[in-house]
Amino acid sequence: MKSIFYKYRKFFGVLLVFSIITIYLFYVALKPSKTLPIYNPSDVNPELVDSTVQYISKYHTIADFSFVNQNGKTITQKDYEGKVYVADFFFTTCGSICPKMTTNLAEVQKAIINNPKVMLLSHTVFPEVDSIPVLKAYALKNGVIDSKWNLVTGDKKDIYTMARKSYLAVKLGRPEQLYDMVHTENFVLVDTKRRVRGFYDGTKKEDMKRLLEDINFLCTE
Repeated sequence: MKSIFYKYRKFFGVLLVFSIITIYLFYVALKPSKTLPIYNPSDVNPELVDSTVQYISKYHTIADFSFVNQNGKTITQKDYEGKVYVADFFFTTCGSICPKMTTNLAEVQKAIINNPKVMLLSHTVFPEVDSIPVLKAYALKNGVIDSKWNLVTGDKKDIYTMARKSYLAVKLGRPEQLYDMVHTENFVLVDTKRRVRGFYDGTKKEDMKRLLEDINFLCTE
């Protein structure tokens, strides 16, 4: 038996290599390739979407914007042009989900620090409280790196419009209070074409893992 195996060792070796390659190719062919959905207003919980855009079922993109960051610099869509980015809504005095969300987003910042394709964008929902100095103090406290992460404030109507018409991520607040809004735990993933590609619970570590995987996927898409 040994002599037969030795005599045909090259044949068996080639057969083994061929079998491994064949199995691998079948695995690759049958394994579903990763995809990410493209979200439109009609795909999202209506509570998070302004009624004027809830009917839109295709071609939704993030609108142009202009806000001011923690350093007093005007930030527009030009600063995020060609970038994959994560957007969220918060306020500095929030004592419930915001601290956890900020901590988790700081971890995301660490993970993408050397990736020039990725940035972060956090909008305050209480611009009347979160002035530029307040945002700067919050940024310093939480290790925000200016080149990667903008904390922005601006006109409350403009923030409301972006939150509910573009990012599809914020609930209505008190009906009697114009442009009042209640932020959620959502992190919103936006691709280089300004399309919404994912929503993630900013308080959950498992969602942060998924977020980072999806960021990496979009960077190579």
